[in-house]
Amino acid sequence: MDLFNQVKFLIRKEIMLEWRSKYALNGILLYVVSTVFVCYLAFREISSPPTWNALFWIIMLFASVNAITKSFIQESRGRQLYYYTITGPQAIIISKIIYNILLMLMLSVIALGFYTLVFKNPLGDPLFYMLSVLLGSISFASVFTMISGIASKASNGGGLMAILSFPVIIPLLVVLIKLSKNAMDGLDRSVSYDEIGVLLAINVIVITTSLLLFPYLWRD
Repeated sequence: MDLFNQVKFLIRKEIMLEWRSKYALNGILLYVVSTVFVCYLAFREISSPPTWNALFWIIMLFASVNAITKSFIQESRGRQLYYYTITGPQAIIISKIIYNILLMLMLSVIALGFYTLVFKNPLGDPLFYMLSVLLGSISFASVFTMISGIASKASNGGGLMAILSFPVIIPLLVVLIKLSKNAMDGLDRSVSYDEIGVLLAINVIVITTSLLLFPYLWRD
């Protein structure tokens, strides 16, 4: 079976497992909705656009951690051995990244819709803000998938994931907040081309690094 068919098979497997249990997806949605509602009870309204923007990305950050941590850490040894016999490491990491990107895209759309419904704030360029959210979802998925694969080989995977993700996720958040703030202010889109280029470069570097490093982790 070639790489494309292996990736397609593994993505379909991930979707079927998620659809059967729905525990993870329902838990993530509950986390997002309850977090936004708690913020509403605390603030009632957010008049400052920078605060509105920063709070949204904080919610998305922790939601993405909860959604993607399970990618490798919760995989049993028996299932990993089964994957080892039927597919290759590149197919495993690519399928995980694609599935987590799809999961984060769906989650980000739901989170943004509910967040804007609860905390009304005029967006100067709604389409461009949505683009920044989608780029952020893809970046979160690629970064946390790679780190989850590394942390899964340690005894304390959850703690190691937090330590490893900190140096990568902070610069990513800074770029995302600046990009989305430009969209909120309705600035000309050409002003944000540098931020978009940085996000695309981070994704390319992370995915390339994952493809190079994961085969060595997979042999362990």
